Amino acid sequence: MDDIPRWQVRPQEKADAPAVEARRVLVTTGLTDELPDVPGLADHWGSEVLHCPYCHGWEVQDQAVAVIGSSPLSVHQALLWRQWTDDVTLILHGAPPPTGEEAEQLAALGIEVVPGPAAAVEVVDDHVSGVRLDDGRVVPCRAIVVTPRFTAKADLLVQLGLPIAEQVMEGIVVGTYVAADPTGATDVPGVWVAGNVANPMEQVIGAAAAGLRAGAVINFDLVKEDARAAVAGAGAAAAP
Repeated sequence: MDDIPRWQVRPQEKADAPAVEARRVLVTTGLTDELPDVPGLADHWGSEVLHCPYCHGWEVQDQAVAVIGSSPLSVHQALLWRQWTDDVTLILHGAPPPTGEEAEQLAALGIEVVPGPAAAVEVVDDHVSGVRLDDGRVVPCRAIVVTPRFTAKADLLVQLGLPIAEQVMEGIVVGTYVAADPTGATDVPGVWVAGNVANPMEQVIGAAAAGLRAGAVINFDLVKEDARAAVAGAGAAAAP
């Protein structure tokens, strides 16, 4: 790997800023959450508009939750959130109607299925109070669950020739990522990735661990390169 180029990186928002030169690059640019096109969702994203019961379930336990179903995975999502509250409503917002087996499961768990689509988020005192449907009805709730598309922030990596892969869950494309080996090394020598740009399903603790692992591997790679350079330099100095 002695032919790895030195990389020059310049902040994208500061075109006149001096470039930073580095022998290795670790990219941790994360992802963009692409939400369903329903007015009001983005305003409360991450507080009362959620997607992951493992990340935010505790905060909304025992509250009324409305799942805006825009994906074939929406039934699965409604079942997951039912673990945290017995007041779950599934609003069909482009998602296919539940199959016979799914409908039985939802009914047995008390999850109401409401024809959509969703038109807007209802808000009272800057807090979510419900989901207004296209026909004017309002589904009361204190939290809204959506299925975002997780798109890797990978423009820099695409410029380097790295392909973007699709993240698939149960046969459904839920996002994109940049492929790498378990250490985060990509197919471009000297470039590593970590976090959600490499794994859109990773939580904070896993993303941090991936960054730590990549950092250690990069450090060892540089140590080996320096050792080889030192040997080469010593050999040149000893030559007559």
